[in-house]
Parts: sequence; structure tokens; C-alpha cells
Amino acid sequence: MDSARKLPPSDAPEAPSEPQPSDCKVLVVDDYDDAREMYAEYLEFLGYQVQTARDGQEALQLAHQSHPDVILMDLSLPVLSGWEATRQLKQDARTRHIPVMALTGHVLPAHSESAKEAGCDEFVSKPALPDMVADKIRTLLQKTGSKPRPR
Repeated sequence: MDSARKLPPSDAPEAPSEPQPSDCKVLVVDDYDDAREMYAEYLEFLGYQVQTARDGQEALQLAHQSHPDVILMDLSLPVLSGWEATRQLKQDARTRHIPVMALTGHVLPAHSESAKEAGCDEFVSKPALPDMVADKIRTLLQKTGSKPRPR
């Protein structure tokens, strides 16, 4: 005799699954080549789809074209600052849902507050280890959920 009883299927809805790196696009924006490449390579190693930009204007163009799931934004950028690029992203209905993580050398508490006022969802001071940045990305994606991308 089989003493194990089978339980009836649950009617409870399944919990939403955590977004997987391979399903997520990350835009890394930094004018410093070494930093941009380090974060991009580490995130690619983890399985994320990664694009990079060197300035705020390029970041805006890529965000409108590829609709990333999260943007790592240096705040001191040429052409268009990360502060202004973030403001523009958050004012645009096409991109306002994209979480922006300030990844910057600006380390004073006032800078963190200013970044949040500009629209940043998270603030990380450089230098930051890539695994800590990846943890912050996971947390942001869990908080915001996976957003559908416009086609």
C-alpha cells in the first residue's frame, strides 16, 4: 500500500518569477572607458544583455531605441549630463518606467538626494564592486518587476 497521499492541485496563483538576467537589458552609461567596460563585461558574464553609452545624449537615444530594463547612469557625463539625461528619461512617457541607478563618484549625501530628485531610483557611489552593482540591479528589477517592452 502506498501511504503517501496526493494533494489536490492548488488554486492559489503562482508567485511571479524573478526576472532572469538573460531576459533583462541593461544600459551602462559612463564616459570613463575602463569603468563602462568593467561593469558591462561583468553583467554580460552574469547573462544580462548589455548596451553601453559614453554620454547622456547617446543614453537617451539608446533608451528610446532598445527600451532597457534598467539603466546604470554616471552623473558627470559630456554632451548631456547624467542628471539631465535622467530628468528627460523620467519626463518621457516612453521611458519613465525604466529604473535608473546613479553610479557615480559624487559621494556626498546631498548628491544622493539630488539624484533622487532628478529621477534616479537608486544611488551607488563609485568605486563600487561589480557584484554589488549586480545585486542592486537584481533588487531594482524585483521592486519594479519586468516591464513589457514596446515593439
